[in-house]
Parts: sequence; structure tokens; C-alpha cells
Amino acid sequence: MSGNLDSKNYQSLKSQIAELLILGRENAGRAVNSILVQTYWHIGKHIVEFEQGGNKKSEYGSSVLDRLSNDLTLEYGKGFSRSNLIYMRKIFLFYPNRETLSHKLTWSHYFEILKADNDLEISFYTKESEKEKWSVRELKRQMKSMLFHRIALSKDKEAVLKLSEKGSEIQNPLDIIKDPYVFEFLGLRNPITFSESELETSLVNNLQNFFLELGKGFAFIGRQYRITLSNRHFFVDLVFYHRILKCFVLIDLKKGEIDDQDIGQMNLYLNYFRKKENTEGDNQPIGIVLGAYKDQILVEYATENISNQLFVSKYQLYLPDKKELAKELEKLLNTD
Repeated sequence: MSGNLDSKNYQSLKSQIAELLILGRENAGRAVNSILVQTYWHIGKHIVEFEQGGNKKSEYGSSVLDRLSNDLTLEYGKGFSRSNLIYMRKIFLFYPNRETLSHKLTWSHYFEILKADNDLEISFYTKESEKEKWSVRELKRQMKSMLFHRIALSKDKEAVLKLSEKGSEIQNPLDIIKDPYVFEFLGLRNPITFSESELETSLVNNLQNFFLELGKGFAFIGRQYRITLSNRHFFVDLVFYHRILKCFVLIDLKKGEIDDQDIGQMNLYLNYFRKKENTEGDNQPIGIVLGAYKDQILVEYATENISNQLFVSKYQLYLPDKKELAKELEKLLNTD
């Protein structure tokens, strides 16, 4: 009978079943994760109510957690180390309303998020992980690169509080700019040891991580994008299209310090794209000159009276100093 089967119809049947199985397994996985998070929240609630009598400010250093860890591990196996129990306690304390827990995040997400130093960070990374569907690996990378601090330091106090409540929202060109950008994923150590073209190649070869650093909405158009003016050829290092802002984003990479000529050249690129590359529905292009160093005073003078959306930022090849960024953010939040 199998020889009489219509091959096309059979393949269609097989594809439909495969889709159902994949969807079913994904739904089952989400359900298991959701139940696990809810269970750990309840465990945390019981620990707080027993050990601290509901006092959130009390220490959790008593022998109760040690004893619980030993007993639960003996009876139920792995997953009940003292550190896990501490984070179960934390999840209840930070999310006292169980309904605010996301069904899209796993216990592994929450375990990482709750390592953040303050409530603003925890709220931000919760929102972003849910909205951007970050894997645990992506979440770890964003937290290590101090994403919240880097975005927050470009905003005022009110905007920082909004950032923690809603996550990052892209409404204007400034919302996609970071300073600095962090390229630690390239494994490069010193700008002196590589050329601009090698930096560009490394970024293109690591597009997944580069997109994660750039943020949401970017689509890659090409590298060394050629512009011809008066029989002269110019090349934009990297060209993207931003689907939310509906505009081209041009990035020029500089190995060392950014100077006024780099800014002038980017302005030329922006004028060309605005006149020659934009089509109906496109907004004004955005230009980012990205270098290892920048002189803020020179940048201010060089960009003054430029009508194009041109930004100058630094990149660094290592993770930022956590204590320094935390101190700067604290200063910002304590200003009246």
C-alpha cells in the first residue's frame, strides 16, 4: 500500500505532523518552565514566612537554609543548593505579586536577573528579556556588558526610571545610540594590533553578537557600500536599515581617535543617502562614527550646526568597569 501513496500529499501530511510535534514540545517546555518558576516562588514565600516572619529586610544567613538544602537534596535530588534557595527567596521578595512573573522567562533567566545590584536593573532586564526573547546566554552577555548602565547614563533621572519600568523603547535616533559600544565578543585586545578593515571583518563575522550589541531593529545591508561622486569612489564601512525608525544607519569605523575629517566625511555620506538612496517612506538616515577614542570638545565643535542625524561614539574591546558605571548612575539618580 505504501507504494500507492501520493508522494506530494504524504510529504504534506508529514510536514503538518512535524509542525504539531514541534509546537507541542515548545508549549510543553514553556508550561514546565512556568510551573517550575511558580513552584520556586512559592518555596521562596515559605522560606521568608518561616525564617523571617515575613520581614523582607532580615538576613538570610541562618542555619535554616543549610538544613533545608541538605534535606531537600537528599529527598528530591539536585536543584536545592543553598544558593538556589537564596534565589528562590529573592524571587518572592522582588515579585511579591505572583501574577507579575513572566510566563516567557525560565528559572535560569530569573536566576541571572536577580544577580543585579538594584531594583531598577532587575526590572529592566526582566522587561528586556521578555520583549527581546533573549536566551540565557544573551541575557548574561548584556548584563556583563552593563547594558542598563550604558543606556541609563545617556538619559535624565525621569527617563532612567521609565527605562526600568518599560525597558528600552525606540522612538527617536538617540534611543539606538550607545556610548561606549562594547565588542568584547571579538576577542581582540589592543587597537594597535589590528586594522580598521580587520575590525570591520570581525564584526561582520560575528553578526549575531554585533546585532545583540547594536540593539533591536537593525537589518544588515552591506559592508564597504560604494558611493560615487564626481568620478570619485567613497566607501561606507557598514550600512544597516532600521525597521522601527525606517531609515538607513551608516557606521564608519575608526581604529584610533575620531577627528573632524571623519565627521565631515560621514556628513557627506548622509547627504548622499538622503538624496540618492532614500525612497518614499524612508526617514532621514542616521550616521554613527565609531572610534576607540574621541575628544568631546572637538566633537561638539565639529558637529555644531550639522542638520543631519550624526552621532559620535566610542567602542571598547573589553567589558566596562562595573563599579565606575554604578557610581556614575548613582550620581545621576541622586541629583535633584
